[in-house]
Amino acid sequence: MSLTPRILTQIAGTYGTPTYVYDLDRIKERYHYFQEAFPWPELTICYAMKANYNPSVLKTLHSLGAFIDAVSPGDLYMASACGFDISRIIYTANNMKDSEVDEVMKTGVLMNIGSLSRLGKYAVQYPGTRLCLRFNPDVVDGEHDKIKTGGDLTKFGILLEDLDKVLKIIKKYGLKIIGLHEHTGSGLIKPDSITNAMKNIMSVATKHNFPDLEFLDFGGGFKVPYGPDETETDYKRMGQDIIALFSDFCDAYGKKLGLYFEPGKFLTATAGCLLVEVNTIKTNRKKIICGTDSGFPQLIRPMFYDAYHRIENVSNPKDKKMEYDICGNICETGDLFAKSRKISRIREGDLLSINDAGAYGYAMGGVYNLRPMPAEVVIENGRVRLSRRRQTSQALVRSILKESTEGFSDPFNTPLDETGVQA
Repeated sequence: MSLTPRILTQIAGTYGTPTYVYDLDRIKERYHYFQEAFPWPELTICYAMKANYNPSVLKTLHSLGAFIDAVSPGDLYMASACGFDISRIIYTANNMKDSEVDEVMKTGVLMNIGSLSRLGKYAVQYPGTRLCLRFNPDVVDGEHDKIKTGGDLTKFGILLEDLDKVLKIIKKYGLKIIGLHEHTGSGLIKPDSITNAMKNIMSVATKHNFPDLEFLDFGGGFKVPYGPDETETDYKRMGQDIIALFSDFCDAYGKKLGLYFEPGKFLTATAGCLLVEVNTIKTNRKKIICGTDSGFPQLIRPMFYDAYHRIENVSNPKDKKMEYDICGNICETGDLFAKSRKISRIREGDLLSINDAGAYGYAMGGVYNLRPMPAEVVIENGRVRLSRRRQTSQALVRSILKESTEGFSDPFNTPLDETGVQA
């Protein structure tokens, strides 16, 4: 891991804070580990780019041979801009408008549909086309209720019991089903969730021999050990059972199908951190509150999912540990990165690293309180480079006024370069 205190201190000194830092070599390691864990000849790793759409990350995964799991037109266009051919992208949006379907279908990408309603409308508009179907695996798992995507209480996937209705639509409009898909949830915590979900989707293929079937896609959800008491899942050991299960299925099915998975945070989470500076320390009776120059819009997982992220005092890593609340600079009481957390003694001006922030950090970010998003820096082969510039507050406001229909004039005299950053 290249994110050492010395390197992080240098990065903060050069690029300021808050700044996201991604170790591209770590992403490569995770990708190769995944390949080794699931040694299937026709293994396809579809990166769930909603986890982190940084162009440097996408280009790295493209060079490794990854495919893309896209969930919006923006995902699709970004992946294409970073070198991914349409043949290496699967489109799995939900609750799409007709206009979105039409827009996406013009690109030639493979559509993955997860509702009877949309399937019916799609079939009328695009009869005879190649298609992937998303089924609800009827397995409920995930590390938080908001990221459990299986079971009948979620919006995702066609219920298994509706297979006959699906088959009628397919037959009537001559659709060519080349893939079957499911996704159980994020951060799966039950050891048998993956295999149970696999069995349920394999049963769909067994009940109706789809003549054009090329692959089964079993989604993502591979767990990352965020908390201090969590251990790394041995996916190489688990992979042996999964490969054996899939191999037996293919033998019975009479066709060697492609095995697809969609890891997102598994590949990028542990490769990233968010660097913040402590600018305020106050003692409220027995509680010590450390204020930083970032906030929940820039890393929402702790507030949104009650997620745990390890935090290190990069400036003072070996001092005695004390208990702190680490909060942000947003006008919300819930703007906390950590509560009652023991960290090496913190002083104003210290640099903190919020770790395991390479997934669903910047990607879920926003500009609430009109605070612009951080810069993004990458490390590869020991070399540090800026991947995305930090936007200034003036540039952020200028971009908003530029899009306004109210006819505002430019309120600033500060010249900006072509990227929107102060020149």
